[in-house]
Amino acid sequence: MALRQRPAQVMASIRSHGNKDTELALMALMRAHGITGWRRGQKLPGRPDFVFRAERVCVFVDGCYWHGCPLHYRRPKSNRPFWDAKIARNRARDRRVARELRASGWTVLRVWEHA
Repeated sequence: MALRQRPAQVMASIRSHGNKDTELALMALMRAHGITGWRRGQKLPGRPDFVFRAERVCVFVDGCYWHGCPLHYRRPKSNRPFWDAKIARNRARDRRVARELRASGWTVLRVWEHA
């Protein structure tokens, strides 16, 4: 009989660093249009995907599933209370991080994965 992991245990084992395909597509788009001056991996609240330090602009690329996109998010059929709470926490964290960055003088841009 296989041991069954709780959703929190499964989530803790996932060590992804964002939506790589979408971030790579945005990088290619910025390069194609001559947009320069951005950096990745900057140590700022919420760990923005792209940071324009000179302009004090943070760009977050939000995956439709993990951030609860109003157009594309589909609730899982199993364990709905867990996933509803998880997505709600993600969205609350997104709002909290944006407030913190704005209070520090940053402009915060959020780009949906589908955009």
